[in-house]
Amino acid sequence: MKLIVGLGNPGTQYTKTRHNAGFLAVDCLVDRHAPGVVVKARFSGDCVEASIAATKCLMLKPMTYMNLSGQSVLQAVQFYKLPLEDLLVITDDLALPIGAVRLRAGGGAGGHNGLSDIGLRLGTGDFARCRIGIGPKPPMFDQAAFVLSRFTEEESDGFSSSIVAAADAVEEFVASGIDSAMNRFNTKLKASPDADMDAGWGAE
Repeated sequence: MKLIVGLGNPGTQYTKTRHNAGFLAVDCLVDRHAPGVVVKARFSGDCVEASIAATKCLMLKPMTYMNLSGQSVLQAVQFYKLPLEDLLVITDDLALPIGAVRLRAGGGAGGHNGLSDIGLRLGTGDFARCRIGIGPKPPMFDQAAFVLSRFTEEESDGFSSSIVAAADAVEEFVASGIDSAMNRFNTKLKASPDADMDAGWGAE
């Protein structure tokens, strides 16, 4: 079994905001693999079970708000006694430009509050993640306000393409593992050299 977690904030005021890229990628996967399936409230989140590449997958959107995402993830991991190599977290990345998707087998939180809380509660950063570019932040723009903003008309096509690419990458992860997904889907667009050290997200 694979656990696919998309990060975001619940509530209509956050729908389709930059910070909800993970939610949108999970929605895309549900549309592909479990259309019409009833969403269940479990593990402090919204869950849908589906088969991807002949593998049972639980797709989870934590309803805890971003800062407490680890609470939901830990519940699911403990319930299924899931090895962390079967976990993939999808999230937004302020250090990557719109249209870019990057996968990693593990690492730091890069200042992202959701990833930070997951790592804290799991006791490790050794879990796969798929980051979707939402930046760069315009100069003099408040960081928290920026990640909670919606995409402009000019940005929408590139962002929509990255959501599709992220869903494709998740399918590759399920079918063939994180290394194969990284080889196929990591874009040539690079974040800044210190991106994983940047505090790039607000405290929402």
